Amino acid sequence: MPANHLQQQLEELRKQLVEHPPENEEDRESLELIARDIELQLAAQPVTTPDASLVDGVNLAVERFEVSHPTLAGSLRNIMQTLANMGI
Repeated sequence: MPANHLQQQLEELRKQLVEHPPENEEDRESLELIARDIELQLAAQPVTTPDASLVDGVNLAVERFEVSHPTLAGSLRNIMQTLANMGI
């Protein structure tokens, strides 16, 4: 069930990236990379061990976008919480 919840949150993040993309190309690429890493983790669950760097990357993105894109930061916080609930 948490994986389904994470998938829904990932879809919401992608929707927000389309509707309100960051102006900076580097920021867009950073968020796309995080989304891709989350998808890879979802595909690997539970076969591989959780990737702690994924949570670190999401946490850094939350801090990075807190002021400039609060809605994206909120979605990233939700993703981070779901990852924690999954033991990642």
